[in-house]
Amino acid sequence: MVYVVGLLSLVFLVLAILVLTRLTSILKGVNAGDTTEEIERIGGTGNRVNAFLFIGFFVVGAIAVAWSFLHARQYFLPEASSPHGRHTDGLFWLVMAIITIAFVVTNALLFFFAYKYQYRKGHKATYYPENHKLELIWTVIPAVVMALLVFTGWRAWRDITSEAPENALNIEIVGRQFNWEMRYPGVDNNKLGNYNYKLIDANNVIGLDLEDEASFDDVTTSTEMHIPVNRPVLLKIRARDVLHSVFIPHMRVKMDAVPGMPTRFWFIADKTTDEMRNETGNPDFKYEIACTEVCGQGHFSMRTTLVVEDEESYNKWMAQQKPWLTKNPDYLARVPDKLKAKAAKYIPADAGAQAPSDSTAAPAEEGAGAAPSAALR
Repeated sequence: MVYVVGLLSLVFLVLAILVLTRLTSILKGVNAGDTTEEIERIGGTGNRVNAFLFIGFFVVGAIAVAWSFLHARQYFLPEASSPHGRHTDGLFWLVMAIITIAFVVTNALLFFFAYKYQYRKGHKATYYPENHKLELIWTVIPAVVMALLVFTGWRAWRDITSEAPENALNIEIVGRQFNWEMRYPGVDNNKLGNYNYKLIDANNVIGLDLEDEASFDDVTTSTEMHIPVNRPVLLKIRARDVLHSVFIPHMRVKMDAVPGMPTRFWFIADKTTDEMRNETGNPDFKYEIACTEVCGQGHFSMRTTLVVEDEESYNKWMAQQKPWLTKNPDYLARVPDKLKAKAAKYIPADAGAQAPSDSTAAPAEEGAGAAPSAALR
């Protein structure tokens, strides 16, 4: 491919030199006071050659574009693993088809007219000042098509940012330099507790608010995200430090994670990881969650794995996870006295209940996260 581009560049360079040489000859003839016949003699042949080159360039360019598309298809993503993704792909290819047709038609006419209306001796151009009907047609039709495309795109965006179905699994995903933190509602109340960016420290990296009893059984992980197949999943997205962006390419999920401004995106994964391994023929296939906003020097490493599995496997994995409070029993001291009895059930019997020392707690990051005690229910 590199050699083809280099060869084409060389050809275009030679053609440019020839055109400039011919133009210089014509300008010299004009400056020398040559007659019209002499100028026609000098420029007539080159004019015809240029006219044929326009047609040739269009044909060769069309062939090259078609070859490039067919060659690149092997690198395309496979069929989306979510209904929203397939709908998005359909809209994308619809827009591409409309744009391609318009591009081919307009450029075909452009190059054909350059050939058809090349200079001919005795031919005079016709002045065509206005045609209101034609102007109305080429203004209204593109406007209507554009409005329809915008409307269909807006509907797709509205659907995935609207309220998720009642049975949706709520998962919070927090971007921070340079990894993702996931939080799941516990099995006891199936609700995400509140968070407060002022509570962020070395251990409480997402600012879990222990004044909300719904947070007692919340489960956190930074290794991989697990979701059940064929069940709506609502991602509640936020950033702890700088701008990040959640991108799950095979689901066609993409949403910015903005400090101080929580965002959301819900989708349904309808192909498990194992099914995709069979479909792609790749036994090592994994769904990936990546960051598509350059967020610092470690941006390249900000990625994690998404595991899509059946409901039984997901419930089994979830049952093996320990609540954040269970893994951090010292934080029981930060639970209000009236809620300590409820929180104590998540504390191991042999664990102490001392407050974390200030020497191990990092100060809250200024401007990070969302508003204090923002509800995530």
